[in-house]
Amino acid sequence: MDPLVLHGLDAAQRAGADYADIRLIEEQYEYIQTKNLTVSGYNKGISRGAGIRVLKNGGWGFAATQKLTRVEIEKAAKRAVQLASASAFCMRQPVSLADEPAYDAFWVSPHLIDPFAVSTEDKLDILFASARTMLGVKGVTLAQGRLSFVKEDKTFASTQGSRIRQVFVRSGCCIEAFATNEDERQRRSYPKHVGQFELAGFEMVKRWDLPGNAQRIAEEAVALLSAPQCPSRRSDILIGSSQLGLQIHESCGHPSELDRALGQEINFAGASFLVPELMGNLKYGSPIVNLVADATAPGALGSFGFDDEGVQSQRVYLVKDGVFNGYLSSRETAGLIGSQRSGGAMRAQSWSFVPIIRMTNISIVPGNAGTLEDLIADTDEGVLFETNQSWSIDQMRYNFQFSTEIAWEINKGKRGRMLKNPSYSGITPEFWNSCDAICGAADYVEWGEPNCGKGQPCQTMWTGHGASPARFRNVAIGIAHAK
Repeated sequence: MDPLVLHGLDAAQRAGADYADIRLIEEQYEYIQTKNLTVSGYNKGISRGAGIRVLKNGGWGFAATQKLTRVEIEKAAKRAVQLASASAFCMRQPVSLADEPAYDAFWVSPHLIDPFAVSTEDKLDILFASARTMLGVKGVTLAQGRLSFVKEDKTFASTQGSRIRQVFVRSGCCIEAFATNEDERQRRSYPKHVGQFELAGFEMVKRWDLPGNAQRIAEEAVALLSAPQCPSRRSDILIGSSQLGLQIHESCGHPSELDRALGQEINFAGASFLVPELMGNLKYGSPIVNLVADATAPGALGSFGFDDEGVQSQRVYLVKDGVFNGYLSSRETAGLIGSQRSGGAMRAQSWSFVPIIRMTNISIVPGNAGTLEDLIADTDEGVLFETNQSWSIDQMRYNFQFSTEIAWEINKGKRGRMLKNPSYSGITPEFWNSCDAICGAADYVEWGEPNCGKGQPCQTMWTGHGASPARFRNVAIGIAHAK
C-alpha cells in the first residue's frame, strides 16, 4: 500500500473525520483518430492524483490534489474535513452508511495484449487499411477511424480497514463510412455508433476485425442513399443487439439510479418515473424481460472488483420476470429504501471527482428465441432496426424516440428492402411490456458505452450493456428526418 494513501487517512482522522476513504489513481491513455488516410487526432499522456472523501457530523466533504506529497495530501484531507463540517449544517438528516466488510484485495481486469506495448504504426495500419477499403467503394466520400486505450491503476483505502488495488485495461475501436450525393449524406459505423469498448487489451481490436468489415459498411452507406424512407405506421419491430443495449441504457439504466429516483439528480439530468413505491409493484415489462446490473461480467466495460467506496462487485436484478425489482444504489442511499447493503454502484470519472451512483453493466438476460435469423424467420411482418443514430428521452425517462442508421423490412420471415432514416418511439413500460421474444446466448454481446454523462460538474463513465436481439409488438415507427 502506497504510504501516501495511509498518510491521507491518518491526516483526515487527525483533522476530525468520523469516516474517510481515499483513492490514488494513475491513468495512462492513448487516443488515435484518422480521417481518410491521415491522422486527424492523437492524444497520449498520464494523469495521477488522489481524492479524499470524509464524513464529519453526518455531512460529506471531498477534496483532491495532483501534488502527491505528504504536505499536499494532508492539506487535501483537512479541506475535505472543513467542507464536511460545513455541509453537515445543510443536511436534513445525517448520512448513514450501509455496512460493508473490509477487504484486502488485488484485482486485475482480464486482458491478453497490453495495448501500450503495441506500436502506434501497427495501430495506424489497421485504421488505414480500413480506410483504403471504404474509400475504394464508389460513393464513399469520407472514411474515419478511432482507437482508444486506457490503463488505470487505482488504490483505495478507508478508515474502516479496506485496502484495495485494482488495475483496469480498457480498449475501444470504431470505423465509419460516409456516403454523399447531391441530396444527402448517410453513415454506417462498425462495430456500433460510437465504436465498441471493452475491459480488454489489444486482442479485442483484432477480434472485431475492422478491415474485414470495412467493405460491407461502405457498401451499405452507399446503398442507403437510394433506399426508400422508413414508412410511418405501427409495426412489429426487431431491435439489433447494439441498439437494444442503448435502449436499455436510456430507458432502464438511468431511471434505476437511486439518486434520481430519490430526487437528488433533478437539477441536471432529470429524475425517474421509477419511484420507490413502485419497487415490487410495477409491471415494467413482459414476463420474459429480466434486466440486471452486473458488475461481475468478465470483459464488460462496466465491470470491476470493487466500486469507489469499497463495495464488492455484484449482480443485482433491476427487473425480474417483468417486475421492477431494484435499484443501482450506494452505501448512503441503500438504507433509504430499506436495503441492508449497497448495490455497489458508486464510481467517479477520476481522482479529481467525488463518486456518485453510476451504471455498471445493465443487461438483458438472453431468452430462448434462438438466433437473429431464427427470430426473423419467426416474424411475419416487421422492421429490423440496427445501429443507433440519435435518441431523445424525457427527464423522467418515460417517453422516448430512437433513430438508427439502417433498417430492413421483414416479409413472411425473410429480410427484405433496406430502409433509410428509420425511427421508433414509445413509452418505457408499454414498450418493454410489448417484448415477446429475446434471442439466446449465441447472439449476446456485452456492448460498451464509454461516455455516459451525469453529475455537476459533469462526469463521464464507462458502462456496459449486454443484449441479444429482441422483438417488440405494435410499436410506432417512422422517418427520423427526410434528408
